[in-house]
Amino acid sequence: MAVRAADVVKVYGTGETAVRALDGVGVEFAAGEFTAVMGPSGSGKSTLMHCLAGLDAVDGGSVQVGGAELTGLGDRALTRLRRERIGFVFQSFNLLPTLTAEQNITLPLDLAGRRPDPAWMRELVAALGLQDRLRHRPAELSGGQQQRVACARALLGRPDVVFADEPTGNLDSRTGAGVLEFLRRSVRELGQTIVMVTHDPVAAGHADRAVLLADGRIVDEIQQPDPESVLAGLRRLGG
Repeated sequence: MAVRAADVVKVYGTGETAVRALDGVGVEFAAGEFTAVMGPSGSGKSTLMHCLAGLDAVDGGSVQVGGAELTGLGDRALTRLRRERIGFVFQSFNLLPTLTAEQNITLPLDLAGRRPDPAWMRELVAALGLQDRLRHRPAELSGGQQQRVACARALLGRPDVVFADEPTGNLDSRTGAGVLEFLRRSVRELGQTIVMVTHDPVAAGHADRAVLLADGRIVDEIQQPDPESVLAGLRRLGG
């Protein structure tokens, strides 16, 4: 398993105003699998991703990434684990405006004191069609190009898992489809593991599996989802 969560609990607030965002979640994500995490607004899907990725501490239970236990790690060890084992793709791209596309791609490895594999870098850049954009800064790139830069950055270090939080949320449907197809290919051809939070049934249709949350609990799974089966599952949840 690339990622494993057992009895994960996350509570925001205290006393009568406390909100149990995750209520004993147990889920596994196999290596080389593309999983979509879905659910109604407030179901806990983004909270689950943040806890799995070590961006938020859990209040109970256990989280493992690549066999390493996240629960209880100090800030320095957690930062190192995220750099070495986890890639991120966000809705807002999160590129540094003063850096070129190439510098943004290599930034996590630069911060970790690691050199990128030149052959792997060339393969990613070619697969994403960024050969002619490496010297451009984010403001000189389209939204789709910026997200492709973010995808290359996430995959360059060959992480155990890439977490994608609404990766097509700021893109038009055609551009978003291109990003999703690359994520699909990265699983099929490169053996990557992708966990994607999305509200879009079409996006979820690119995944191998959809996991549905409601009220902080996993309530359903759909193997080989398509937009129709995902919509039906969300309707059952009132999503």
